[in-house]
Amino acid sequence: MAAQARAVVSAQWLADAIKNGLVGSKIRVLDSSWYLPITKRDPKAEFAERHIPGSSFFDIVECSDQTSPYCHTLPTSSHFSRYVGELGIGNDTHVVVYDAHEFGLYTAPRVWWLFRQFGHNSVSVLDGGLKNWLAEGRPVTSESEVKPERRDFKVTTNPAWVKTYEDVLENISTKKAQVVDTRPEGRYRGIEPEPIEGTLPGHFPSAINLPFTSFLDSFGKFLANEDLSRRFGEAKLKLDQPLWATCSCGVTACFAVVVAQLLGHPEVCLYDGSWSEWFKRASPENIISEGEGKKM
Repeated sequence: MAAQARAVVSAQWLADAIKNGLVGSKIRVLDSSWYLPITKRDPKAEFAERHIPGSSFFDIVECSDQTSPYCHTLPTSSHFSRYVGELGIGNDTHVVVYDAHEFGLYTAPRVWWLFRQFGHNSVSVLDGGLKNWLAEGRPVTSESEVKPERRDFKVTTNPAWVKTYEDVLENISTKKAQVVDTRPEGRYRGIEPEPIEGTLPGHFPSAINLPFTSFLDSFGKFLANEDLSRRFGEAKLKLDQPLWATCSCGVTACFAVVVAQLLGHPEVCLYDGSWSEWFKRASPENIISEGEGKKM
């Protein structure tokens, strides 16, 4: 079993690992890019055109529960084990995840969280993703990836880290945990549209808005720890008390989990169904919106 890795590694760290021949043997680099359908971007085609040398493509749609009515929900243990094993990842592999979003990072924290959820702590997010990698003038390639030799990946799960609709509904009454919503402010308030068809914007009672973009600088890199800590403080979120994270589909909520880990609070839980599930299942009084809200 590989040891705990730093939650975030720098472009310099990864460049040195590539130079020293560690990528492919001890380290597997994954491009986890995904975009909203409205953008009409094809992440696999973009990966084929340009990716960090030695990296493989990780499809967050393929590696999710295909039977769920909600997007990107947690795959089964066997599905995850099989999927990452095919990528040449074993329990002793250090995994580094990035994506090519214009924010710098978008989906990579979700894949980081997936590995940790399935018991693999040797996983890191590449700070700033491909955006910062390119800004630093580092190399990319269009060479086809060499299919790695399949590895066995044994899963251990952390079920307590995943919260359900019922858990969140109960928490509205008990308030035993703080809930941070990492969507853009307009969608949280209900005044900008949700990207999920048939879903209106808004939030559930007691959720506190802290957009995931507020954790990043202009290069897409995470802010310094003191600045990240200040962001939580300004939102009246206490890192020494139970904290759950939510967003639209359980993707950008994982930013809050990464940041909390950077700040020494590694036990943040995720509402995996997030707003895409909540809006469909909740009664109108549990949908707070400055827009039209949910009708009976």
